Amino acid sequence: MIDQHHLDALGNIVGPKGSVSESADQIPFVTEWRDKFVGKTPLVLQPQSTSEVSQILAYCNRNKISVVPQGGNTGLVGGGIPGLDGSSEILLSTRRMQSIIEVDALGATITAEAGVTVSELQGAAAEKGLLFGLSLASEGSCTAGGVFSTNAGGVHVIRYGTTRDMTLGVEAVLADGSIINELSGLRKDNTGFAISNLFAGAEGTLGIVTKVCFRLFPAERSRSTAWLAVPSPAAALELLSLAKEVSEDQVSVFELMCRQALEFTFRHIDGCRDPLSTQSEWYVLLETASTNADSDNESRKAQILEMALSKGLVSDGALAQSLQQRQDFWRVRESISEAQKLEGGSIKHDISLPLRHLPEFVVEASNALARKFPGCRVTPFGHLGDGNLHFNVMQPANTDKHAFLDQWEPMNQLVHDLVTQYGGSISAEHGIGVLKKNELRRLKPVAELGAMRAIKSALDPNNILNPRCLFD
Repeated sequence: MIDQHHLDALGNIVGPKGSVSESADQIPFVTEWRDKFVGKTPLVLQPQSTSEVSQILAYCNRNKISVVPQGGNTGLVGGGIPGLDGSSEILLSTRRMQSIIEVDALGATITAEAGVTVSELQGAAAEKGLLFGLSLASEGSCTAGGVFSTNAGGVHVIRYGTTRDMTLGVEAVLADGSIINELSGLRKDNTGFAISNLFAGAEGTLGIVTKVCFRLFPAERSRSTAWLAVPSPAAALELLSLAKEVSEDQVSVFELMCRQALEFTFRHIDGCRDPLSTQSEWYVLLETASTNADSDNESRKAQILEMALSKGLVSDGALAQSLQQRQDFWRVRESISEAQKLEGGSIKHDISLPLRHLPEFVVEASNALARKFPGCRVTPFGHLGDGNLHFNVMQPANTDKHAFLDQWEPMNQLVHDLVTQYGGSISAEHGIGVLKKNELRRLKPVAELGAMRAIKSALDPNNILNPRCLFD
């Protein structure tokens, strides 16, 4: 328990508008959006400035009070939910830190406070004729600080990279309240460690990110979208190489989907229709984009389709002829997760693999799951262009959901062991949080895990920052 005088002192730092102490009012903060994780906290703090964050952490560090940072609460691994194991932890939300500080059109950067949403970053960049390269389903809610702290990916990693790749520097508050500021926006700075990089993917365990300086890109002025039927993941990878070559490396999206995942979507999501009249085991959503409004994207896409058909890489396809048709293609892709939830229980694996090993992994893992968990329905989909698959496994039809979900641990171990054997990662873009920390401890090489612990101990010796995230 945290003594009331500590709660009062912390509340005074942010004032009455910045603190939430009533349990009913805390529900949106302590409940994960899927209701998978429900925590508790004696106090939610919503600072409005870096100075307030600094004061909060300095006080908590002196008094050894644990703090869990949270952005838009769109995470999937429980990393931003306090008190999951009964511990008494303060929740620090950055939602009130909502200023876009600068859009530098000449330097092609945008600097924003941690609570600015990704969609707001996109809009501010577009007003200057530029592009913020991150795009993901939760972009209306997820925040600058959150996507950086989890190193979010999304559908455009193949072209613009992960959030870490798009970040030039951050401002962050360390556990003792000291402030690191690397917001200059410099492309070149070899004056020692790139300290900002430490906070990418650290999930708030090393410091609380308060501002981020992101790279911007030239706006996409022409785009072409295709829905293609392919016989296998191996054929899809050959198609990817062909598309990159013919488009002169203008591929911006390359999404892979299995037929089973689409069947769930057509069954459960109103308005989602099959874009093709013929069926295939696998499909690709392919987009190319150019900064040139007069680009011959459409003719190049037609050339890609013609060559792919002649090589047997594609059996059928449709090129979007209108904005509405493009939106229809995307609606099918983006409805897969919702449809899986409506279909029943699923055990999810957010994995990445070297592209050369991905096809054989899909075959080996699917066969191994079928042997050990008869009747389970493997439904892989995801960002094939960067090696990231959502290798989800649905409960067998007409079976008990809870009995299936009870097999979460052995199924995870089977899939993650194979991922590790093929040189992949058990967390491509969702993070570790509390959900996967046991698997991280089991599979991360000892030297790497030791280095992570050493950095954590150096920057947060009292272990007050998100102490149950990543590792205990």
